[in-house]
Amino acid sequence: MAIQSQRIRVLNDAEARSDGAYVLYLLQQANRAHFNPALEFAIEEANRLKLPLVACFGLLDGKSGFPEANARHYAFLLQGLADAAAGLEKRGVRFVMRKASPARIAIDLARDAALLVLDRGYLAIQKGWYAEIGQGFGGRIVQVEGDVVVPVETASSKHEYGARTLRPKLHKVWDDYIEPLRARRLTHKAGKGLPESEIDVSDPDAVLKGMSLDRDVPPVVRFKGGETEARRRLKAFLAGPFEGYGADRNKPEADAASHLSPYLHFGQISPVEIALAVRAAKVGDREDRSAYLEELVVRRELAMNHVFYTERYDRYAHAVPEWARKTLEEHADDPRPHRYTERQLAAGETHDRYWNAAQAEMRETGYMHNQLRMYWGKKILEWSPSPEEGFARTLRINNRYFLDGRDANSFTNVAWVYGLHDRPWAKRKVFGTVRYQSENSLRKFDANGYVKAVEALCEAERRGEKSCRTD
Repeated sequence: MAIQSQRIRVLNDAEARSDGAYVLYLLQQANRAHFNPALEFAIEEANRLKLPLVACFGLLDGKSGFPEANARHYAFLLQGLADAAAGLEKRGVRFVMRKASPARIAIDLARDAALLVLDRGYLAIQKGWYAEIGQGFGGRIVQVEGDVVVPVETASSKHEYGARTLRPKLHKVWDDYIEPLRARRLTHKAGKGLPESEIDVSDPDAVLKGMSLDRDVPPVVRFKGGETEARRRLKAFLAGPFEGYGADRNKPEADAASHLSPYLHFGQISPVEIALAVRAAKVGDREDRSAYLEELVVRRELAMNHVFYTERYDRYAHAVPEWARKTLEEHADDPRPHRYTERQLAAGETHDRYWNAAQAEMRETGYMHNQLRMYWGKKILEWSPSPEEGFARTLRINNRYFLDGRDANSFTNVAWVYGLHDRPWAKRKVFGTVRYQSENSLRKFDANGYVKAVEALCEAERRGEKSCRTD
């Protein structure tokens, strides 16, 4: 149950300060108190140095807030942090939360720390924080990966063409990483003289109320944040919908999804913990396990590979392959029978009742089934004045309403709509040789049943009720 050495990177190989008052852990991506390699490593270091452990979180607010984050995202984040803070307290770790950037709080608190431990995310904004911390703190800095099963550089040293090229590389090594993680016991518990938190996150609603942020997109009741809730959902999934997942995962009306993507996005559950639970499940067969691990590991880590090795993954000219941009440009002036403004799209005011239902599910509940996400994105491309504008619209709407928006999966899936990780297909209007998806794809499942289910979900949201589909 040791932490794999490939997860550990020394960013600044200085000696730990002998006069440090504590070990500092910047808890920013892995927002949980359990099954967290960075936390367990920090506990090991604190025990070795006979020091207490301080975990900190920088809460971005106002104009400096996390790009595109709104009340929906922050409500879920704060619920998770309240859960994590309680769990850390039980383990004897001091939790400190302040309104500051992650880099700023880490640099400020590291002045009195023996060493600094970071967890890891793969987005550009996170890379920027790590670079700023490296420039602002001259002491020992160690980063420990806990957001993927196989560390990105270990899986591949380059941008992969698609799942077919990354899959064998992951399969070759993933057994070495799908391993239990033992919870270490902290020997020097938090006491007097340690930094104090400026925010009481035990009341996440109060914290949210006091923040300056976009409130036009409200929190949802369908999903409650936190590692406790994530594990409850995982347990419920493996006790029920998981059996038959291989056959039913692409049928939205079957409700065979685990609904864990928001929890993965906010680091409230480890993908390794999920993989272990899936492998140990008493229900389901080989097809169910294989299908789920394909989504959890191969597809998710293909997205991590994309954002890690693509400098401007949120820009059409950088994220979309050259062949796809060329063919889309050749057909940019093709007639489009339907055109909608971004406001109409966001409101679900199109001629397509199935597309409108998918948009309503996202807008009202923060989630949309994967089978609908691709259809949803392809239609925005078809209904937009240009491929560049379609890409930008899709990303803006995606990031605004999805709980798991602004994620590596989001950036990658939007680019996939425009040809990323795909190949040329038969030529047609508007799309050129980029893959097209028609209404015929909806025949693969009960589309009318899906519409009715979404209507019930949206009504439950309006009444403030937890959805029966996710219990």
